[in-house]
Amino acid sequence: MNFNNISFILHKPQLSENIGLCARGMKNFGFKNLSLIDPKPVFPNDKVIATSVGAKDLILKSKVYQNLEKSLKKTDILIATSARFRNKNVKHISLDGLKKINFKKKVTFLFGSEASGLTNNEISYADYTLQIPSNNNFRSLNLSHSLVIVAQAVASLVSKKNNEFQKSKKIQRATKNEVFNMINFCLSNLEKQNFFKQKAKKPIMIENLRSIFYKMELSQKEIRILSSVFAGLTKKP
Repeated sequence: MNFNNISFILHKPQLSENIGLCARGMKNFGFKNLSLIDPKPVFPNDKVIATSVGAKDLILKSKVYQNLEKSLKKTDILIATSARFRNKNVKHISLDGLKKINFKKKVTFLFGSEASGLTNNEISYADYTLQIPSNNNFRSLNLSHSLVIVAQAVASLVSKKNNEFQKSKKIQRATKNEVFNMINFCLSNLEKQNFFKQKAKKPIMIENLRSIFYKMELSQKEIRILSSVFAGLTKKP
């Protein structure tokens, strides 16, 4: 089974050992694509490579980005892991529910830093949030342990299923990059209309708008329609 469409992102990892162990866990289950966002330790380093054991090749070919958005340009479906409930209208998915995901698409799993996990702003980029079931009184899992649990579940599902999706081939789901561009176009036009009058509320408004668009699972045609609508709103009568 080819796992080339599946990627793992570590967002601001703090410990070299965890980075190495994550790479090792990925290779245990046949995954190859690892990216890091603004890692705290110098990367790569000897401790990362040592703890990765036989996964040095994954470490050396991994990609490092300064921010999350740039790392998602080739992602179709983003699943963010979170140990805590989010009081936001975001789709949640269970480990068993991953069988509904079309792994023929480019699917990425996002993991937060060891200290604080993912913020609501980072979650707003996701199509789904995933919580690993654990002790209600002690939910915190080590970063590498979380990744291994997800990697094993995904490898098992993808190996067993044939991805029998019956949607019309004419309907092409928009990529993350296409949604990025549409959102940025929308925000640019809103700026021109002085929509964000209360500057203090602007970040949360942008976060909520982003979350709304990603939940909609827009097609490429719908992206074009919405972009045309946003363009029309700025035209003078």
